[in-house]
Amino acid sequence: MAERIATIASRVGLHARPASIFAEAAAEQPVEVTIALEGEAPEEALDASSILSLMGLGAEHGTKVVLRAEGDGADAALDALVAILETDHDAE
Repeated sequence: MAERIATIASRVGLHARPASIFAEAAAEQPVEVTIALEGEAPEEALDASSILSLMGLGAEHGTKVVLRAEGDGADAALDALVAILETDHDAE
């Protein structure tokens, strides 16, 4: 299973617009992606393509999250999603 750690860059955290951008990108990936706060058990991970799950995660600016995926294309998918999380979408 591929795994990446990302730091939330958006000033408002993973809420509203940043969560929507991320959920849409996660849904477009060829593999299922999960997200969890750093330090949480893998079993506690949530569906990264669900905006409700993302907003319920409570990830604020500077929070570290763990993305996981398995299968063909998992590494590329996670790399693309990390780039989205580590971009301040509120500055655009």
